Amino acid sequence: MKKAALLLLFFSGAYASAQSDIPSLFLREGKSLNGLWHYIIDPYETGYRNHRNWVPFDEKDYGKASAKPYYTNKKAMAPGDRVEYNFDTSPTLHVPGDWNAQDEKLLYYEGTLWYKTGFHYQKREGQRVFLHFGAANYEADVYLNGEKVGKHLGGFDPFSFDVSKQLKTGHNFLIVRVDNKRQQERVPNLTTDWWNYGGITREVRLVSVPQTFIADHFVRLSPKDEKEVLVDIDLLGEAIAGQNISIHIPEAGLSAEGKTNESGKITLRMPAKKLKRWYPKRPKLYEVTLICAGDTITDRVGFRTIKTNGADILLNGKSIFLRGISLHEEVPTRAGRAHSAEDADLLLGWAKELHCNFVRLAHYPHNVHMARKADEMGLLLWEEIPVYWGIDYENPEAYGQAVSQLKGLVQRDKNRASVIVWSVANETPETESRLAFLQNLKSTIRQIDDTRLISAALERDESPGKRIMTIPDPFAADVDLLSCNEYLGWYGSTPEICREVSWDLPSDKPFFVSEFGGGALYNYRGPKEQRWTEDYQTWLYKEQLDMLRKIPTLRGMTPWILCDFRSPRRNLPGIQDGWNRKGLISNSGFKKEAYFVLQDFYRQIAVEYDYKIRD
Repeated sequence: MKKAALLLLFFSGAYASAQSDIPSLFLREGKSLNGLWHYIIDPYETGYRNHRNWVPFDEKDYGKASAKPYYTNKKAMAPGDRVEYNFDTSPTLHVPGDWNAQDEKLLYYEGTLWYKTGFHYQKREGQRVFLHFGAANYEADVYLNGEKVGKHLGGFDPFSFDVSKQLKTGHNFLIVRVDNKRQQERVPNLTTDWWNYGGITREVRLVSVPQTFIADHFVRLSPKDEKEVLVDIDLLGEAIAGQNISIHIPEAGLSAEGKTNESGKITLRMPAKKLKRWYPKRPKLYEVTLICAGDTITDRVGFRTIKTNGADILLNGKSIFLRGISLHEEVPTRAGRAHSAEDADLLLGWAKELHCNFVRLAHYPHNVHMARKADEMGLLLWEEIPVYWGIDYENPEAYGQAVSQLKGLVQRDKNRASVIVWSVANETPETESRLAFLQNLKSTIRQIDDTRLISAALERDESPGKRIMTIPDPFAADVDLLSCNEYLGWYGSTPEICREVSWDLPSDKPFFVSEFGGGALYNYRGPKEQRWTEDYQTWLYKEQLDMLRKIPTLRGMTPWILCDFRSPRRNLPGIQDGWNRKGLISNSGFKKEAYFVLQDFYRQIAVEYDYKIRD
């Protein structure tokens, strides 16, 4: 058996029991634990190790339930008591929020930081309570009232723990250890081209549910029959078999009901003829209510189809061109990682001003508000996980983390009409083990969702001695949308090279340019041949757009990138200063000249591809 096949079998079995978050928690009201949390910086892991007469700490127990932390909120009760920490007199950080942007001495900090907050809670009889985190980068160990409730690995995916037993009526305290150190077996691993923002970066809530409750749902048009709505519903709890379930879409006058099987699952069907389709020009959303005994959840869902036919991308059966832009989860108007609905409004609003109908959320799962706002605003989305650059494809731990993050993303956003592309990788060098790794990620998606396109940001290649661009990556055969990053005119050449190249691409798949661009410091002007000026960036965009428009199978692009973003790899004094300057908008929120070049191009494309909405 080939090495790749052996790896595939090993990976498939090693993490078959990996669990994703409970998607319905996002739809439920809860008690917010956001606010100011006390913190202790802990680069030596004193919170676990202490010094204990310098006895070496056993790394095998590090961070596990068996490792009792030293930081347990202990108080000095008498003058002679020795307690070498005090959360209550320690400084504070905002949660959600990264620590790098909130405290100057933490700007470059990579290591462990301990958070602590206190809160009051009134428990309700017959209810389960989950402690839910939107994300914490990267490793989180969580202690409620001094008892460990769980650990999570992954910097951008949601996680939750059942804390019904640890939670008390009255005062409670929560301690969270967060470690953002980069490691070879993590996803992403040691090297990225973005800032490694550490901390509890997304919302924290306590969510109460009945003993038996709706954990997940998937509402979509059937991929086999667009005249039918399929609804998958999963229950969790004590009595999941034989439960009465109903779904209602009042505006369309649609309802269906049935009983769950022994596993607490059910698939319901309804006619779709009364439903208006979701389009970017008319992002129609329906209120969908799911009811089971003692539990009700409501979601807002749009109905649309996305397919390919040869080189065309078909949205609701109509050919579209994806007028896109890439963006990081970072807001220029304030320092740090984006996390709020207001942040989503700002970033996606700038994309709309650019005449985009598509956004690539790079290079990791963005916060939950992005896809929901895109649903409302009529923006199509590409979402991806941070399988990026030097991943260790033969390490089962790295594979397990990739699968966990992928499942969390797909489960969370599978009901969002805006999401049309799942991407499994970005700029990953070709190896046999890597191909098996990516193919198995594709299979993981298809087990959950068979209604969207799958892609990856591959790399182009140039024929020796010629100016013919190809995409020789073997994973190209596995994708629905043939995508590549290409930086002609920036890396290894100047923009006039765009006039000399041609592209040799298959005719039976849509071609999509997932990245191109070049750096420019806002308001730095000069001859167009002078790098880092807005003039050079503008020249590059004009040459790129002229070249790309001649490719017969081109069906979209997401230039790199909407806004300048922090990166420790970018250190040219006076120009970069720790920022990647490829943004069309500066880190202060000012639009560069190339923004308007792309805006004009998209305005023309929008007219060419405009079509009449048909219900």
